[in-house]
Amino acid sequence: MTTAIENAASPASSGRSTHAWHHPTISPEHGVYVVLLVSFLTGAVAAQHWTPATTLALVCAFAGFQAEHPLVLQIKQRRSWKPRFLFWGGLYGGIALGLGGYLALQVPILLWLYLGAISTFLIDAIAVFYHQQRSVANELLTFAAVCLAAPLAYTATSGTLTASVLGLWILNTLFFGSAIFTVKLRKPKTESWVPGLLYHAIASFVVLVLWYSSWLGTITALAFGVALFKLGLILLGQEWYRNTRIQNVAVLETLSAFVFLAIAAFSLLPAQLLTPA
Repeated sequence: MTTAIENAASPASSGRSTHAWHHPTISPEHGVYVVLLVSFLTGAVAAQHWTPATTLALVCAFAGFQAEHPLVLQIKQRRSWKPRFLFWGGLYGGIALGLGGYLALQVPILLWLYLGAISTFLIDAIAVFYHQQRSVANELLTFAAVCLAAPLAYTATSGTLTASVLGLWILNTLFFGSAIFTVKLRKPKTESWVPGLLYHAIASFVVLVLWYSSWLGTITALAFGVALFKLGLILLGQEWYRNTRIQNVAVLETLSAFVFLAIAAFSLLPAQLLTPA
């Protein structure tokens, strides 16, 4: 899956295989690891306990993410078959499907989440085939798919899928989707502020609707303010943001993600943990 946070050029990220078929493929998209981890943890905290099923769901989500990378590289090099990409894509995919199937036997409603994730993978594969994987629409869809880790963690742990956890999924998607528009400000062809300001206005309205509909608690909804604060900082430091190294942008995105996690997790903790003894 593509990510809004650029990655330094490397054999793994350039799409060229320089290793033997038995050498594992590891996705270089570090930004997506953060999205996956933060989303999963918000779902786990919302479930308010961690079970063996939670651990299996985490492995399933990680394996599914790793499966996408070699298969996309194979699509990019579709004129020749690459045994390494096919082997590791199949292995990671098999682990994800096996664990996902086992969890679905316990909680059948998980099949709806799997359907969403698989559909997104197919759409992403088509986008890669036609060189449209960096489009805003495809990147938003990618973040929405990765953020399914939140309802996956919650549903695998609790056995239910509620409106509040769907609201949490949307909140995660909107928060991480904001990075698409801020990172694009670094590129001359997409440096206009208009799309980013419009996105954040619409996203804020959606969060407000989720709060008003009781799909999100007050403090949980306020966690989106981290994205607005980050946008404000970038507006104030436009020159620095456009010219600084991508590693500094990655640090800013990572720090904001963990502040978002801290606020969201605090709001989702059981009430008895927040009450003084």
